[in-house]
Amino acid sequence: MFDYHLHTSFSADGEVQPEEMVHAAIQKGLTEICFTDHVDFEYPDKNFIFDFNQQAYKEAIAQLQDRYGSEIRVKRGVEIGVQPHILDKYTNLIQEEEFDFVICSLHTVEKQDLHFGAIFENQTIDAAYDAYYQELLRCIRKFDAYSVLGHVDLIKRYAKKAPSQDFHECLREIFTEIIPRGKGIEINTSGVRYGLSTAMPSTDILELYKACGGEILTIGSDAHRPTDVGFDIRKSLQLASHIGFRFIATYEKGEPQFHSIEHLLR
Repeated sequence: MFDYHLHTSFSADGEVQPEEMVHAAIQKGLTEICFTDHVDFEYPDKNFIFDFNQQAYKEAIAQLQDRYGSEIRVKRGVEIGVQPHILDKYTNLIQEEEFDFVICSLHTVEKQDLHFGAIFENQTIDAAYDAYYQELLRCIRKFDAYSVLGHVDLIKRYAKKAPSQDFHECLREIFTEIIPRGKGIEINTSGVRYGLSTAMPSTDILELYKACGGEILTIGSDAHRPTDVGFDIRKSLQLASHIGFRFIATYEKGEPQFHSIEHLLR
């Protein structure tokens, strides 16, 4: 089993040392994890500086790889919060650091943090959703330095009510852009922990991604504490299998490695 979305004290919203997450992963029977601490350049909430010392991060993970290599595979990744005006900064970061795995996420819209809900003010829910997906589409049309899109329907976590439409046409455009480039999406299991009825994305979006020809899929808990490591990983594999996905991906130096879901569920 794999957990490909973990945060530690290297993230501004994390406090746990990476070694604690490794211990939890081993105890829960995981065979591979990837740390994906946050880099969100120009994040609008000045109380959070989502950047960190990359050399210290590299050294910390290398030590864990040496110490626990016989028990679990540990990979070095990053979760980046894209915005249209700073894509070049992310391209430079990814080229310089050569992460194993990069999650491309949209945490802001029109330079506003999703978390505080400003995007929902003075416009309808549908307009806010459209702005979110259009900004994500603009970013991925100009940006290629990532492995998968993270929690592609994240906006639903902050919306106070559901939109009147499913936005499948917007999502179809996004998937049509990323699939030919060899990019994937993740199943982010944290949706349930945050009170949503499903992981992110929801089942209908996973089905749409599959119908568009998408095959690259990762699963991550988005854990910020040891108790959440591995959350709903098996359940998400079962869902992926039910939809028709045959493989789950891990990454090595930016290249996907495919593992049989059927085999993992035995």
